[in-house]
Amino acid sequence: MPKDIVCSGIRPTGNLHLGNYCGALKNFVKMQDEYDCYFFIADYHSLTTHPTPDNLYQNARQILIQYLAAGLDPERATIYFQSDLPETIELYLFFNMNAYLGELERVTSFKDKVRQNPNNVNAGLLTYPTLMAADILIHKATKVPVGKDQEQHLEMTRTFAQRFNNMYGAEVFPLPQAFNFGTDLVKIPALNGTGKMGKSEGEASTIFLTDEPSVIRKKIMKAKSDSGPTMMNQPKPEEIENLFALMRVVSSKDTVDYFDDLYNRCQIRYGDMKKQLAEDMVVFIEPLRQRILEIGSDDLALRRIIDLGKEKARVSAAATIHEVRHVIGYRN
Repeated sequence: MPKDIVCSGIRPTGNLHLGNYCGALKNFVKMQDEYDCYFFIADYHSLTTHPTPDNLYQNARQILIQYLAAGLDPERATIYFQSDLPETIELYLFFNMNAYLGELERVTSFKDKVRQNPNNVNAGLLTYPTLMAADILIHKATKVPVGKDQEQHLEMTRTFAQRFNNMYGAEVFPLPQAFNFGTDLVKIPALNGTGKMGKSEGEASTIFLTDEPSVIRKKIMKAKSDSGPTMMNQPKPEEIENLFALMRVVSSKDTVDYFDDLYNRCQIRYGDMKKQLAEDMVVFIEPLRQRILEIGSDDLALRRIIDLGKEKARVSAAATIHEVRHVIGYRN
């Protein structure tokens, strides 16, 4: 029985962080043996909001290195640069021919971007949903890991797929479903006491996979806390619960229980807790950081991986484009 096809991408706009690793990336690693996986670096998508990047290739290369360091295997999954797949752009063109201005203008993320940056309302931003649909459907993916902010785009992908199938009277594309990680998707809080860890919360509130031990210790010690509990078994405020959430990710259960007991007895000293958290975080991150440095130092091996991903992705994409061109009426 053929495996379900999974497709997902990430923009090359910065280093991966602890939230990426403990959330989607660890699940991607698990999926490699269960599904036919396509993971791509979305270097075309990044131009919609960063049209003049300082070093697009180096940024994309760095994200690929971190994917590999996190455990993605180019032999078990297809890992490639979006820009290495011209078939995606051809399918993007075909979908644009059948996408309507009104439906694209109603996309929530598009309206948000227009409000945030009214001087950069470009056609690529408007047609982001059709490029995302092309990324997914070029491999005929049946499952797509998406966050809440991407659910509307996935629904539009299903719309474009069904519209194409109906227009040309052929069942070319599946209607992909959202991949639900369920309880396996860990949410990592930011160090500023609110929200989840991510680039939007700022570098000081985010632990990156490339952070050196001294940087990690400095960030953890500056994490937001309060003056301490005043009653036995007092509920933890958000910023303190966030510290415990981070500790549950990187520390032993005995360590978490020890500080939890101190908190419940009003004897906790947050300085001691943060020092322990910082050391445990260093132990957790340092092997990943060293692996990133190791992979990044071998240009020849990395070039082979990039070429392998390109080759594997193009086999799948070429078959889809051949079928698409045929049903539209192009006979060459």
